[in-house]
Amino acid sequence: MSSSVVPNPMSIADAMSRAHAHWNAGQANEAEIYCQRVLAAWPGQADALHLLGLMAHAYGNLDLAIDHLRQACMAPRAPAIYSSNLAEMYRRKGMLAEGEEAARRAVAMDPALVEGWNNLGILLQEAGKLEQSRDCLERVVALTPNVPQAHNNLANTYRRLARLDLAGPHYREALKLDPDYAEAHSNLAFLLTAQGQYEQAAAEARVAIELSPQLVDAYLNLADAEITRRRHGAALQALDALQSFAPQHPAGLMARAQALKQLERMDRALECARQAVALAPRSADAHHTLAQVLQALGETGEALAEFEQAAALPGAVAEEALIGRATLLMEAGRKAEATAAFDAALARFPGSARVLSSRADAKTFAPGDPDVGALEALLADGERRPLPDRMSAHFSLGKAYLDIGDAARAFSHLDQANRLKRSTFSYDSAATGQWMQRIADVVTPALLERLKGAGVQSDLPVFIVGMPRSGTTLAEQILSSHSAVTGAGELSTLRVIVEEHGGFPDAMGALTADEAARMGRAYLDRITPLARGSARLIDKMPGNFLYAGLIPLILPGARIIHCRRDAVDTCLSCYTKQFAGDQSFAYDQTELGEFYRYYERLMSHWAAVLPAGRYLELDYESVVDDLEGEARRLIGFLGLQWEDACLRFHDNQRVVRTASVNQVRRPIYSTSKGRWQRYASHLEPLLAALGVDA
Repeated sequence: MSSSVVPNPMSIADAMSRAHAHWNAGQANEAEIYCQRVLAAWPGQADALHLLGLMAHAYGNLDLAIDHLRQACMAPRAPAIYSSNLAEMYRRKGMLAEGEEAARRAVAMDPALVEGWNNLGILLQEAGKLEQSRDCLERVVALTPNVPQAHNNLANTYRRLARLDLAGPHYREALKLDPDYAEAHSNLAFLLTAQGQYEQAAAEARVAIELSPQLVDAYLNLADAEITRRRHGAALQALDALQSFAPQHPAGLMARAQALKQLERMDRALECARQAVALAPRSADAHHTLAQVLQALGETGEALAEFEQAAALPGAVAEEALIGRATLLMEAGRKAEATAAFDAALARFPGSARVLSSRADAKTFAPGDPDVGALEALLADGERRPLPDRMSAHFSLGKAYLDIGDAARAFSHLDQANRLKRSTFSYDSAATGQWMQRIADVVTPALLERLKGAGVQSDLPVFIVGMPRSGTTLAEQILSSHSAVTGAGELSTLRVIVEEHGGFPDAMGALTADEAARMGRAYLDRITPLARGSARLIDKMPGNFLYAGLIPLILPGARIIHCRRDAVDTCLSCYTKQFAGDQSFAYDQTELGEFYRYYERLMSHWAAVLPAGRYLELDYESVVDDLEGEARRLIGFLGLQWEDACLRFHDNQRVVRTASVNQVRRPIYSTSKGRWQRYASHLEPLLAALGVDA
């Protein structure tokens, strides 16, 4: 239509001018009235629809905003900025493909439109098309070098490209241009977490929150820094603050699901993850989070489907989702499928540090293996690679060269891997030793006698404890091959309950019968659903040896199996692994040897004071030498009838989620006995700490 007038009379241009004036003055109702007057006179008028779309977005109605902007862009002479703004609305909705199409249309209409290139670059970034994103955002920086947002957005893409050497300077340039730029502080926090600088990361995130109390990403990045260093309570505090003003934010729900999963509050974690998927069904991150929670719950089939969905959707988690799927197949004993899945992941992401490192444990390296060269090339990039990638590559190359038989190269990489890992946290060996001695001083025969018969009676729990890499997974695999036994893997449940009670070990001295019963009931309430009707459930968290004296106080019917192995073989095996959990003692040979001695001293105390009928010690070497005899002893200790399936533990297809996943898929082998002697010259600090003569 031609520019007819609206009632009063007023031209279209005047009406739109007044609409914008009212909107800019915060008078939304008046602005909407003028827009509706324009549309009554000229249905489909682009300017009115565009402003209504911006208003709808401002008031949280994203679907209506998209509808208005889509109609505005259909007008014959709609400016390029309208398509650019539509692209941004699509991005916020998670409709990345539609957003990319709109953004490309905007820059085709106006190649000088900085906002268009910026929005296209961010969309490509979130879709995982990082090289294309970099090209767009480098153009934006070239056009607007003094705009802090341009540097921030380009840094985000560099970070995702693993070019941390380039990302950091652009974040800092953004903050130089605008020291109060909250988003740049928040993003720098994320970068610092990737570099292992967790304290600085948390500080930057808090600055961002102070500057912009409703900046969602700042809370997420603070939670990420806390989760990465396993401070889950602090992470949940940050997410509680986020929830207070954005209770339905999908990313907040995903982060909460991850924190709850780490705390083994699995029902609530699953609820949050499913809610995130319902709110953002096309979000790869949401499906990936749900997959990880389902994996932890042992729902292998559904978890695999969610990993596949996450990898298929546009987003930046495809690589991680493909690794997750391959790893889950390995955990489920489907090695051929897992190998093919790792190959597919590497084909899609050539040279990926995460894929190469993840599959290193799934294979035995031979001379000439191309993965070795790929990992060495990755390390040649130096600090341009994220710290976690470099650590994983060094650990993987350590394993590779051990497999190949090149001990010198193996320990060169293992020593570097452990030094890097050790640099990311604080640990006081002497204080740890004093704390463990205090545990023995508090949990005495007198305390055990005073609370004898307290707690909650149940034959269900079986605790397998000991040092990591001491044969705990093997013991669990043998026992869980029995039809009346379920292996639940490494549960944090007992530790969480102890921490919730507070003051361990000192508070244990004043523990009352009622408190002991509450703790026992809390434990049983959380683990009983995992048993799925079995008579016995195995909690194979090695570190529960710290709480072995508490177990008979809160769960007098529980059984405890202590797995032992040659001290040097145990410590060597620890030193070659990057643990998923918190094993702060394991990344320095001297500290590792000292910790073993502290552990040995505490276990001697438990052997002397724990009820004999509920405590059994199992030597790894004895299992290797006499599998049937030791297996029968284990089954008898659990009060069960013998089943021959326990000798065929390697055929048990249950999910195994520990560093020993590959070993327990094989029959008993003896090559790991006395393994350390081949590497004695590389273990001098460890041997000295253990008091072993090389």
